[in-house]
Amino acid sequence: MPSLFQQIQAGALWDFHGGIHPPVRKAQTSRKPIALMPLPDRLYVPVRQHIGVPGQLLVNPGERVLKGQALTSADNSMTVPVHAPTSGNIIAITEHTSPHPSALPETVIVLEPDGLDEWRPRQPLNIVTTDNQTILERIQDSGIAGMGGAGFPTHIKAGMQQPVDYLIINAVECEPYISADDALMQEGPTTIIKGIDILCKLLNPKAVLIGVEDDKPIAIAALKAACSQREHYYVREVPVKYPSGGEKQLIQLLTNKEVPAGRRPADIGIVMQNVGTMFAVAQAVLDDHPLISRIVTVTGETLRQPQNVHTLLGTPVAALLDFCGFVAEPQQKVIMGGPMMGFTLPDLMVPVVKTTNCILAPTTTELPDAGPELDCIRCGACAEVCPATLLPQQLLWYSKAKDQEKLQEYNLADCIECGACAYVCPSEIPLVQYYRIAKADMREQQREVLKAEQAKARFEARNARLEAEKQARLARNHQLAAARQQTQQQTGASNSVADALARIKAKQTEQATEKTHEQILAERELKKQQARDYQAQKAAAAQQQPIAENTAAGDNATNVKSAAVAAAIARAKAKKQQTENTAESTSTEAAIALSEEAPKAEAPKDKAVDPRQAAVAAAIARAKAKKQQAENTAESTTAEAPIALSEEASKAEAPKDAAVAPRQAAVAAAIARAKARKAAEKLKGEEL
Repeated sequence: MPSLFQQIQAGALWDFHGGIHPPVRKAQTSRKPIALMPLPDRLYVPVRQHIGVPGQLLVNPGERVLKGQALTSADNSMTVPVHAPTSGNIIAITEHTSPHPSALPETVIVLEPDGLDEWRPRQPLNIVTTDNQTILERIQDSGIAGMGGAGFPTHIKAGMQQPVDYLIINAVECEPYISADDALMQEGPTTIIKGIDILCKLLNPKAVLIGVEDDKPIAIAALKAACSQREHYYVREVPVKYPSGGEKQLIQLLTNKEVPAGRRPADIGIVMQNVGTMFAVAQAVLDDHPLISRIVTVTGETLRQPQNVHTLLGTPVAALLDFCGFVAEPQQKVIMGGPMMGFTLPDLMVPVVKTTNCILAPTTTELPDAGPELDCIRCGACAEVCPATLLPQQLLWYSKAKDQEKLQEYNLADCIECGACAYVCPSEIPLVQYYRIAKADMREQQREVLKAEQAKARFEARNARLEAEKQARLARNHQLAAARQQTQQQTGASNSVADALARIKAKQTEQATEKTHEQILAERELKKQQARDYQAQKAAAAQQQPIAENTAAGDNATNVKSAAVAAAIARAKAKKQQTENTAESTSTEAAIALSEEAPKAEAPKDKAVDPRQAAVAAAIARAKAKKQQAENTAESTTAEAPIALSEEASKAEAPKDAAVAPRQAAVAAAIARAKARKAAEKLKGEEL
């Protein structure tokens, strides 16, 4: 049985699962020569036109640039720069609607052409004498990315290190309306073959397989003539079937090899490039012509002149349509890409980019809108036509349920979004839209998981670094300790003397430290005493004025009270004198009355009056009066005693208070006043 390579050499072809046969509708553009698009008024050059990250800006608004000049720089392997499509002035760097189904704004460089189309200096390379690394750098610096699919950086595929069995050139334009590659193969087959030669120098494959649909006879003949002198270059005519231009499907058609789920063609020794990419590689390496333009199919029944147009990147779609005689209808829709995998543009100012191969402006009868979405009837037609052998019905359910685990289990990532399932769906369910949303959600979740893993890795790396530093310190300390011990053992007795001196010095230091500690304590106590003295002086100064006022007021109150006491004593003495006089008169009168009553009472009994008894009664009366006088004198003395005591206390304490703090003097004065007030109140009560 012949080997696989022998079968390929013999021209064997295979088939893939599923596929559909929609109307091709390419005759109106493929039979016309390529038209050259004039310079538009404005060019909107997005800084990212490929899969990867955008480059760093190299220009600023107001600068003049030359044709082919780099506008961004490639600072990593997943970046390719963009270049000025013509000479002119940078008038703005702003946000603009992106050529993407999401229509999200992205950064663009707005270039105003000056009409001179002046090139920058160019340096072509000789592939015979140039090393592979220089060629790869030229491909990257020229901004070459895949021009037939998602825009994967070409230099990454071209720089593979693992062995490559087959280099497949994809010249299959399976989607309806699109004929840009067909026109390119008809007019530039020699340049395409030169680009293939450059990749063969980099990859060294066993064979080159160029796949072309069998409905392109002119292109097939041109390619066969261009590579007739190359050994192991094979042009293979594949049947017209959609989506035979898919990467995995074309590999299966030409080599009978299947790319495993989740793997890349490089894993099975195959590299695939688009025919337009090969043309751009040849221009970049041989002519130092960066990727600044491409061929775009502009078609649809609303155009008076549908054709393939060679246009500059950054040209607005509106300008391209006007060049082809666009006559818009009510509710006109314009599609970027083909009718199967393209998307409707939200704005006609969206620019042409490196992956734009078709602008479709159909009429409503030519490409009617899809009807309302109905419920799935489980007919299974979608599974029959799926070229990736998936189960679209189950993927639809899990996409609606946002069950990402099931979506991964059913290999949603292998869906090429060809639209064959939606094309045959009788319920007109937009299956591809559901799959795109589910893929976006999965990518977002994967990014979050990746961020979490990276954060965890950084944390673990930090802990490992800290632990390594700790172990290094411990090891260094052990080494130093061992070195000191070894030194001590070598020095012998001298170490003992040194240790003794060290102990004496430590003791002296300790004593000095203790003495210093005592001094510190003494100084601290001195500072505390100074602080207390300062606070006392401050308090005395603050209270001096109020205390003086209180003392003056107290003295006035004492004088008033002393005068009141003196007046009260005078009144008491006067009253006492009056009482004594009254008592004496009363005693005398009582004695006289007694002496008079006695004879009267005893008159009936003793008719004679005894003079002795009268004298006794008078004496008794005088004694009572004298006793009353003595009691009054004692009470007066008792009342005057507290007043005198307070005065003596004030006089006695005066010298002592002079040395006491003003606050204590104020307290003593208040106590003295209180005692005097109490004595006065007691005296007043006794008088009453």
